[in-house]
Amino acid sequence: MNARNCRKCGKLFNYVSGPPICMACREALEEKFHEVKSYIWEHVQATIPEVAEACDVSQNQIQQWLKDERLQLAEGSSITLHCENCGASINSGRFCERCKNSMANQLHESIRKPEAPKPQPKKDTKENPKMRFLG
Repeated sequence: MNARNCRKCGKLFNYVSGPPICMACREALEEKFHEVKSYIWEHVQATIPEVAEACDVSQNQIQQWLKDERLQLAEGSSITLHCENCGASINSGRFCERCKNSMANQLHESIRKPEAPKPQPKKDTKENPKMRFLG
């Protein structure tokens, strides 16, 4: 049993996985997530500080949801995210589709098994079938 104190309320709970918060705080955070999600879709021009203040959530938590791709910005939103690799504008996550595909291809190439060497063709001994004697 892995017992920990909740990062938010301090209550002791059995930790299984994910963020170290108890189930009650996790459920409250999930409710806040849905509140933020609906607020962003209703108020397209809202900025992260405005959303954080209106929904009583930290700006860091909103940015984390965006990076985790749980939260996606509406078209025309005033909130802008940029790809961490090339700087292109994105709606959620850390990387644009082009950079994601490039990284996936690089990873695929790096883990690909090396090809077995091709067998060399053997010389045909029947090419010149005469017997030879050493004298």
